[in-house]
Amino acid sequence: MTTKISASVPQPSTETAAFAEGLLRVSDNLTRMRHLMGRRMIARTAIANTVPGLETAHLDVLDVMGRIEGEITVGAIAETMRIDPSRGSRLVTDLVSRGVLRRDASQEDGRRSLLVRTELGDALLTELQAVKRSLLVNVLGDWPEEELSAFSHLFEKFISGFEAVYPGGAGRPSPT
Repeated sequence: MTTKISASVPQPSTETAAFAEGLLRVSDNLTRMRHLMGRRMIARTAIANTVPGLETAHLDVLDVMGRIEGEITVGAIAETMRIDPSRGSRLVTDLVSRGVLRRDASQEDGRRSLLVRTELGDALLTELQAVKRSLLVNVLGDWPEEELSAFSHLFEKFISGFEAVYPGGAGRPSPT
């Protein structure tokens, strides 16, 4: 059974005008951010600077590899990215053919392939991080340290809340 997320949002009994205004402001700003992030300018810049021709989804593979605990396999990548295993396999195969990743045998099970970044993969990930950091410095560079610290913690809390509601990915609410 899944939790249904409805368009008719239940109103907390203690909701104040300030709470409602805050929700509206977050909602409006999420839309603005989605439009900005939908263009994937950070990823496109990193790709253009290192391995032209890749898709932005290829960078997502490199990103999630750093968040996987244990052996990094196609299945682990697909699960972490919340995509179909066949899509994960195609992305990985393309990255291997382009020299961004390589396959190594698992020490635990020689039949299983582990994925490892190559030197080119490391360079691509480094470029992605540099482009992202440069953008963030441009946006947040004049913020007082206290505000940046508070924002970073609150933003992490916000994203974690989304992940708790949608652990299976967009459109697949949390099981109850």
